[in-house]
Amino acid sequence: MSGLAALRAPHTLRAMPAAEERRTCTRCVMDTSDPEIVFDAAGVCHHCHAYDQRLAALPASAEAGQRRLQAMVERLRADARGRPYDCVIGLSGGVDSSFVALLLVRELGLRPLAVHLDNGWDTEIAVHNIERLVAALDLDLHTVVLDWPSFADLQRAFLLASVPDCEVPTDHAIIAALFATARRFRIRHVVLGTNLRTESHLPRAWSRGHGDWRYIASVHRRHGSMPLRDFPHQDLWRLAWNRWRLRVHEPLDWIAYRKAAAKQRLIAEIGWGDYGGKHHESIYTRWYQGCYLPRKFGFDKRRAHCSSLICSGELTRAEALRQLAEPPYDPELQAADTRYVARKLGLSEAQMQEIWRAPPRRFADYPSYAGSWWYRCWRWLRHRR
Repeated sequence: MSGLAALRAPHTLRAMPAAEERRTCTRCVMDTSDPEIVFDAAGVCHHCHAYDQRLAALPASAEAGQRRLQAMVERLRADARGRPYDCVIGLSGGVDSSFVALLLVRELGLRPLAVHLDNGWDTEIAVHNIERLVAALDLDLHTVVLDWPSFADLQRAFLLASVPDCEVPTDHAIIAALFATARRFRIRHVVLGTNLRTESHLPRAWSRGHGDWRYIASVHRRHGSMPLRDFPHQDLWRLAWNRWRLRVHEPLDWIAYRKAAAKQRLIAEIGWGDYGGKHHESIYTRWYQGCYLPRKFGFDKRRAHCSSLICSGELTRAEALRQLAEPPYDPELQAADTRYVARKLGLSEAQMQEIWRAPPRRFADYPSYAGSWWYRCWRWLRHRR
């Protein structure tokens, strides 16, 4: 069995309610495919309540947001006096990181050093977007290229581990690379494109352990076959040290950030290219979110993405439900991506079928920092910052 036929083969791998039996939030579109979801008496899920609580902590007006931005600018410039860069930013070619670059340079007059993690999965559109941003904004770009054989071994290990956290290695490496670059160039500030309005509804059961090097290393020890060479990472002590020495800023939370408007401005001013779904600037992420997670675990990340936009007022619930009634992306492209991922990671058709059939496992099935006293100390330290 291969190609589209293999993709459409039944996979009875998840112990969760059938689609018609699931309960859905009355405000957003999160449902009981999140096994930890909790509803109130009105049927509103805990993700929406968490969104409201986090929103209340953000600047309450445009004027307050501008004051927060100005305070950040003054702090960055003061700490970077006599140096070539005010801060480090990540650049993936996606809308959020691209708009942060535009905001910092064209509106705030800052001098960021852009960092891109090349993990071998960039689409042509992502590469095009990075090139256009670097040229249009006159950015210096520092690219961290992962050692492909060892990183492919790590990605294979996460697929063989049968956990839903297969993007954790890349996410971990991105933050580690940003912090390492900041240390190398003696930069005190890291500016991220993460924001509440487009990525608030994130179930732990769907993805966990992004900052947990013990978890990543334990999965690799059990299922990997070669040493990790030069992989950007942070153990707990390095993570705590970086969080203590470096300041992290998320300025998209301080402005009236709207994803659709941000895309239009990037297209008009930079010649930026739209790549489709959220994080589809990466071929692996497109396959992982749109094919692997839904088919193996029953987790459709579009629910989380759409729910964030519903709460922020960018999308109606009716439109979100209409989108969810469609496949995550073109089934023919899903089949092509499945073949490409298998070939690029050196997985045979038999190994891919074994991955599809293996019983799902969880973050808790592997050793991690979670629950340890030193991890609780780190979390206390983080919140103190």
